[in-house]
Amino acid sequence: MTLGSRAVLAGLASVALMGSMGATAHATPSDGVSAVILSQTTIGGTQYILREITVAPGGSTGWHYHDGTLYAYVRQGQISHYDSDCAIDQAGGPGTAFVERAGSGNIHIERNLGTEPQILDVLYVLPAGSPLSEDAPNPGCPFN
Repeated sequence: MTLGSRAVLAGLASVALMGSMGATAHATPSDGVSAVILSQTTIGGTQYILREITVAPGGSTGWHYHDGTLYAYVRQGQISHYDSDCAIDQAGGPGTAFVERAGSGNIHIERNLGTEPQILDVLYVLPAGSPLSEDAPNPGCPFN
């Protein structure tokens, strides 16, 4: 992780911490995804988990949602993030930051349509004890 991406994630973590103070099965399985937990802590009933996620070319996360908010930073590759309307709601390359909102009404999938691996640094801000993601069926899109 570069110093710049660490600074961005540190800033996101600070915002998340200030705001918080006041293994999952897949219905549509992920493909070509690996992840490493870089750091984790729990403070006052909220868990903060920093992960590096790699999505191989042609891979996807499978349809899912989260019980808390996620803050993501693209280090490598191009993202193609789709919402339940089958439309791209987040796109960009290295240096792009985006937020995934919490709740079952925010079903989404990340697909790597490029030729190089996507590498994302993701800060999960979840209720303590929550899984990293919750499975969701394909909402009717012509892809998984």
